[in-house]
Formats: sequence, structure tokens, C-alpha cells
Amino acid sequence: MILDGHDPRAIAAAARALRSGALLGLPTETVYGLAADAGNDAAVAQIFAAKGRPRDHPLIVHVASAEGIAHFARALPAFAQALADAFWPGPLTLILPRRPGVASAAAGGQDSVGLRCPAHPVAQALLRACAAPPPEGGTDHGHGHDQGGPPIRGLAAPSANRFGRVSTTTAQHVQDELGAALLVLDGGPCALGIESTIIDCTRGLPVLLRPGSITRAQIAAACGIAPLSRAELPALDPRAPGTLAAHYAPRAKVRLMDARALQTSLDLLATPAPAPMAVYARSALRMPAPGPILRRMPDDASATAQQLFAVLRSLDDAGVQLIWIETPPATPDWEGVRDRLQRAAAA
Repeated sequence: MILDGHDPRAIAAAARALRSGALLGLPTETVYGLAADAGNDAAVAQIFAAKGRPRDHPLIVHVASAEGIAHFARALPAFAQALADAFWPGPLTLILPRRPGVASAAAGGQDSVGLRCPAHPVAQALLRACAAPPPEGGTDHGHGHDQGGPPIRGLAAPSANRFGRVSTTTAQHVQDELGAALLVLDGGPCALGIESTIIDCTRGLPVLLRPGSITRAQIAAACGIAPLSRAELPALDPRAPGTLAAHYAPRAKVRLMDARALQTSLDLLATPAPAPMAVYARSALRMPAPGPILRRMPDDASATAQQLFAVLRSLDDAGVQLIWIETPPATPDWEGVRDRLQRAAAA
């Protein structure tokens, strides 16, 4: 069931569902999440089951503000505090040492936990509603809803899709992926379109585990330390969401090529193509006739990120079996898009 996330009654219903141990489709500025009370291990187990996700693959915990860090983390390095000050609310996840006995299922059993404070107004409204003490008597007197249960300090919320598949960026994507029975708050299309930047803060220096819309240069400027790559400091590398070699994949096979190789492949393509296929490219290309479905990739990295998963889903819906994609530029602003496409092509 899809509800208007900007309706206070929908927020109250969603908070009530989460307090009861149910799952929820939640909009954020990055992608839609499949949310549950991070402190309820049974509810969190439902996330792993619904996604088909290994239980040792950790989930990001979403908090309403930086004040939520103290509940889940036992230490906060100064550079991590600087990053939270600079980018929260926003698309940045910090991996921090986890307090014992807190969010163990969401953390995949690790002694670290990923925390993020989302900027989406619907996510913020829901997190505040969940954190508020239930009204006396357990009743939301404004709307007659029984909130029940203790306050929720954070929501575990990986992307609302089957494990390893294309992330969801609209409420309809979530329903198509996980079924009409799931309660989903509709907050509109996600503004950023790719998942958060993940920085490991457990090793004394910032280590970039997953690129996103916040760049390495922005990280360095905010905390005064240039982030290392995980390859530069691999020892004790914690497991983190979205870092598998093969991930974010449509049903169709993805192949990345530069513009010259893409044009050569198109020139050599049999007509008609041996299988339904599509091309997603920035460059002007000579297309065979009849030819593959052509989708124009924006020249701007942010615009491409915003539409990327929606484009891949639409091509799956069109029944293509092969997607040829022009490799994004090797510049810092394109790093998050390149990362997602490389993982999709590896699937």
C-alpha cells in the first residue's frame, strides 16, 4: 500500500507499523529504503528475508540527527564528528565502533555500525515521529492512531529491492519489487538517485568504502584528511553495504564500453540484433536500423545519477536482454556512477 508521505496521518501510521515490528518502504534523498526498527532484531530479520540478503551483510541505520550517534556508537573520532557536522543531514554514512548489545542484527554481527542522517523531509518526519515517546495511554490523539511501543532510536534501512538488484528510486519501484502488501511512504522520486557515500571511521583515518554524491575532495575539505581507498588500507576492512563486486544489476546483461568501442560494436551488430537490446550513451552514435533502444545519458554526472536506476529498471521492463553503456568519464564527479555501473556489469 502506497501512502502520501507528506500526510501527517501517513507518518503516524508508518510509525505505528514500525513500532509493531513491521517493515516499511521509506523515501530518502538517495534511494528508497526497506526500513525496520534497528533495535528490534526480529523486525530486522524480516529485512534480510524480504531482500534475500545474507545476514552477515550489514545494514545502514538511519537516525534523526547527530544526537543519535551516542545511542549506537561507543566512539566518535574527531574527523568523523567533522564529517557529520558538514554533511548531516545528507548522503553520507559513517562506519563507527558499535556499542555492545545495540543493533547487533542490523550490524550483521560486526563490532561496527553504519549510521546516516537522511535529508529527505519524509524520512526526517518519520524518524522524529518514531523517536518521540508514545502519547499517554498509547493513543495519537490528533488522529486516533494507537502508536504503542517504546520510542525507536534508529531505522535499519537498506535499499528496498532484492539483494544485488537495481535500487528503487520511486514508491512504485518499491511496490513493483516487493509487493503491494508492503506499506510504502511516497516521497516522490529520489533527488540524488544513488546510495550514500560510505566512510569507515574505525581505523584512525577516513577510508572510502563506497563512493556516492559526496566526493573525495569534499570529504578531505570537511575533515582535513584525504580519505584513503579500501585498497590502500585493507586490514580489518569491515563489511559494508553495496561493496560487493557484483551489485546494482538489472536482469539484462550490462556491458561497459568507451564511445569508440561502442560505435564499432554498433557498426558490426547484426541486423536485426540477436537479442532485444538497448544502448545508454552520452555520445552521438550512428545506430543501425532497425536498431537497439537508445537512451540518452546526460552529460552531467548528478543528472545521470538521479536517473540511472530508473533507466535500468525501465529497460528491464522493456524486455531487453543486453544493455551497452558508454563508460562514464574518469573524473571525481562521476565516481559514484562509475562504481554502480562497474558493479552492475560484473553481475
